[in-house]
Amino acid sequence: MTKFAAIITGLTLVLAACKPAATAPAHDLPAAMSRSATALLRSKFLHATSIAVVYRGKEFILHQGELETGKANPPNDKTLYEIGSVSKTFAGLLLANAVLDGKAALDDPIQKYLAAAYPNLQSQGQPVRLRHLITHTSNMPGMLPLRVNTVLKDFAAHATPAKLNAAYANYGQQQFWQDLHTVDIKGPLGKDYAYSSAGTELIAHTLEKIYGMPYDVLLTQFLAREAGMQDTKLRITGKDAGRLAPGYHSDNPVITTPMPQLPWGAAGNLKSTMPDMTKYLRLQLGASPAVVESHKPLVRFQDDFSIGYFWNIGSNRQLGTHYVHHGGVPRAQSYAYVVPKYQLGVFIITNQSGDATAAAMESALAHIFDTVEAMESAK
Repeated sequence: MTKFAAIITGLTLVLAACKPAATAPAHDLPAAMSRSATALLRSKFLHATSIAVVYRGKEFILHQGELETGKANPPNDKTLYEIGSVSKTFAGLLLANAVLDGKAALDDPIQKYLAAAYPNLQSQGQPVRLRHLITHTSNMPGMLPLRVNTVLKDFAAHATPAKLNAAYANYGQQQFWQDLHTVDIKGPLGKDYAYSSAGTELIAHTLEKIYGMPYDVLLTQFLAREAGMQDTKLRITGKDAGRLAPGYHSDNPVITTPMPQLPWGAAGNLKSTMPDMTKYLRLQLGASPAVVESHKPLVRFQDDFSIGYFWNIGSNRQLGTHYVHHGGVPRAQSYAYVVPKYQLGVFIITNQSGDATAAAMESALAHIFDTVEAMESAK
């Protein structure tokens, strides 16, 4: 299944699950969150979950389960979770800010920001541009090094985390630049959805060139200034290592290793707490010019599915136009939803990652969406 097909399938599952029940749910959002958590943790292999909700200015956080089965160690507001590819929406927001600052344009060729010549970053006489990278329409490979794409085809295999660790051991920006020369772009640009974390890493480099500072510093300063987020980071220091949630890969009962560090980390290395993700939801629901820019639909794939600055944009009767992104690493999966119609933001995460994890979260979210819809209908 392609990444695009997987996203469409996931959205369809959520919408099917979100049809109003015959009996309207209780108008109690914390209770709905509890039902979502309980439903999720009935799933085989899932140990714990945390949910953050922002609804019309009110904030709710719920933690449930055990990070390690039998150890009575539930997650809490200090727990650092690996949020996976939800990290991409942060890079998209920073690029939107750069566009508004007049420091970049969506139609800039990526070559403008590269120190060496990459004549391969073009197709059919057209260069790969920033808009292609942020909409996953550049036809770039999913990951660099290229062998990682083969590893991920069998994501649920017990050997996958170790193979990822081996692939990224001593793999930094220099190796990325070397591998980028081997990329072969085929097909029309700006049209076909081809999910690319490698493209996201190029966006992080572009932001470094634009602002003259490392991506992690730029991101940290932006989040602190715009959202008051102080506990979201790409790298964990020794003093925070004990706060990082342990997690499980597939059906393996043994705790697995964290996601290895990518050259820039923008594609999937962010760690955050639930209070900080609540602040991020607030930011996404606000009127910040950069947020508004990042939500603009740039490519339409279907009548009810577009993409903005890395945000997948869906549309349906229940939620209206909404913004969603899935995150997944070998030991955690998450979803972020931004629903302007209800001034609703939801972030859900669990410290397990397998083939069925995303569908379980999607189904569990129905309790929250149905409750909000009922509350709105009762006004």
